Amino acid sequence: MSKKLIFIIFISLFIITGCVQKEWIQNMIVKDTCDNSYEVNMKRDLLCLMMAYPEYIVNVEKGKDGKVYVVMKSGTKILYDDKATKSNKEKLANPDLQDMMQQLYPLRDIKGLMNEDFDPGRIRVYPLLKEVYGRSKQQIQLNLYNVKIGYKYCPFNKNNKAADSLKVVMKELNVLAKNKQQIYSFVYPVNGTFNYRYISGTNRLSPHSFGIAIDLKSNKSDYWKWASREAGERRLRSYPKEIVKIFEKNNFIWGGKWNHFDILHFEYRPEIILKARYFSKKPSLGKPWYDGIGSLDNTLKSYIQLINEKLR
Repeated sequence: MSKKLIFIIFISLFIITGCVQKEWIQNMIVKDTCDNSYEVNMKRDLLCLMMAYPEYIVNVEKGKDGKVYVVMKSGTKILYDDKATKSNKEKLANPDLQDMMQQLYPLRDIKGLMNEDFDPGRIRVYPLLKEVYGRSKQQIQLNLYNVKIGYKYCPFNKNNKAADSLKVVMKELNVLAKNKQQIYSFVYPVNGTFNYRYISGTNRLSPHSFGIAIDLKSNKSDYWKWASREAGERRLRSYPKEIVKIFEKNNFIWGGKWNHFDILHFEYRPEIILKARYFSKKPSLGKPWYDGIGSLDNTLKSYIQLINEKLR
């Protein structure tokens, strides 16, 4: 066998071996970051919750049964995933944190109503809301702060920067409305903020009960129980995108992005917006589960370290 032939065989084996090794390494990376999507999503959900409620969520725990909980400042533990198979109605009635965070809220502009049962943010974990905003009507009322909206003041919950965020929204909307009459006509008169009541036909408290939702000027085509889908579609297409963007920038979700549309409704839900903002895609190949969040300050690093240690 000539030296030239031996050299060719050696190079060929090196290339083949290298490709196999490279493919094996890549497969291992994909398994860590993408195939185990449940763990990736769980860690991302927990991080968004800690970012959204920094004064209230103090820890993450994994029980002996393998179930994961967030631990509130009060010591209350809230279950991440009960592992139960549920219909959408069952999730609304008895959700865990995973149910609440599962549907990814679209931050993009939309041109039509959402698909059936796609209602990101409409599922709410009430033990979490009660820990943050108040356990009773009396407690919630003590946490209310009057935000100037047009020519009147409307009560909104001051906890977790909810009222401060609404103040920023209204300031931006007022500047916009001065130059665009159309904006003013969609905002004013505001239909309401705090109202301690149950959602019609259910035993679930409205987010208005916690003082974290605002309904802008009402129209007969705004709500899925008031209007046909066709009428809701027309109303949605006419709704100024600038209003929606200002609210979303300040951690409010819009009921117009629900299949069960509620077009006049905006709700302060920082956990839903944060997940949409940072985790709308799977991690890139070879990147950690928190890929997408950008630069990390010391607080974020401590959250990530805590989650990794607790879920090891």
